[in-house]
Amino acid sequence: MGHSHHHDDHCHGHSHSGGPDHHSHDHHSHDHGHSHDHHHVTLILSEQHFKVLRWVFGLTFIYLVVEVAGGVISGSLALLADGFHMFADAMGIGLSLFAAWLSHRPAPEHRTFGYQRVEILAAFFNALLLIGMGVFILYESFERFQNPEPIQANLMLMVAAGGLIVNIIAAKLLHQGHEHNLNMKGAYLHVLGDLLGSVGAIAAGGCIFFFDWRWADPLISCLISVLILFSALGLLKEAVNILLEGCPSHIDIEDIRREILTYDGIEDIHNLHVWNINMQRAVLTAHLEVTPEAFSGKTLNTVQQALKEKYGLSHVTLQLELP
Repeated sequence: MGHSHHHDDHCHGHSHSGGPDHHSHDHHSHDHGHSHDHHHVTLILSEQHFKVLRWVFGLTFIYLVVEVAGGVISGSLALLADGFHMFADAMGIGLSLFAAWLSHRPAPEHRTFGYQRVEILAAFFNALLLIGMGVFILYESFERFQNPEPIQANLMLMVAAGGLIVNIIAAKLLHQGHEHNLNMKGAYLHVLGDLLGSVGAIAAGGCIFFFDWRWADPLISCLISVLILFSALGLLKEAVNILLEGCPSHIDIEDIRREILTYDGIEDIHNLHVWNINMQRAVLTAHLEVTPEAFSGKTLNTVQQALKEKYGLSHVTLQLELP
C-alpha cells in the first residue's frame, strides 16, 4: 500500500490539487456533498450498529444458556446444536462489539489507517469458530444415527419455540445494517441460521412427540450444521478477500480501466490497485499516462470525482505521468 503514496509525493505541487493526499481523515472535506454525507451516514450507522449488537448479544447470551440446558435435560442434539450455534453467535457478536469499539479508538501515529481492519479480523475468527462448531455437530449427528437416545419431546418443543421468538427479534434488530458492515452481516447470517435451526428443532420435536421418529433429531442436527458451515464459509471468503487486498466483489476492475481511458488526454493506465480498508471504505490508486495538455490538476479532479461517485470509492489517489 505504501508505495503508491510514496510516488504521489513527486508530483504533489502540479498534479494533486491538494485533495486526496491529505490522508483518509480529512480528504472528505474536499469532495462535494455526496461522499461527505455518505461518510457521515457510515459513522452514525456504526454507533447504531454498536447499540443493536449489544442488545442482540444480551438476548443471544441469555437464551443460549436456556437452549444448552434444555438440550442436555431433554436429551436433544438438535437443541444442543442450536444452542452451540447461539454460543458461536454470542462469541462472534462479542468480537464484533470489541472490534467496533476498537475501530473508533484514536489511531497511533504509525497506524495510518487506524484500527479499521480489526472488524475484518473479528469476522475472520468468527467464521473459523463457526466452522469448528459445524464439524463437531456433524460428527455428533452421525453418532446419534447409530445409537438413538430417548428424548423429552415436550420440553424440546417449548425451548425451541422460545429460541425461535428470540431469533426473530434479533433478526429484526440486525436487518437494517447488515448490507453495509461485514460484522453486522456476520451477526445477521448467524441469527438467520439460528432462526432456521429453531424451526428445525421445533420440526424434530414435533416428529418425536407425535410419531416417535427419533432419527429426526440427528437429521435436523445435520441440517443445522450444514447451515452453520455455509454461512461461515461465505463470511470467511469475504474476510480473506479483504485481508489479501483483493478487489471488492462489487467492483469490476476492467470496467474502471475502461472508464478512466474515456477521458480526454489519458493515453494509458498502469499500477491500478483497488482494495478495501474495511467493509465501508474502498480505496483506489493508479498511475495515468497523459498528454502534455492533460497534465493538470483539472484532469485529476475530474477523474477522481467521477470514480468516487460512480464506484462509491472513499479515497482515490492518482499520479499523472508524461509518456
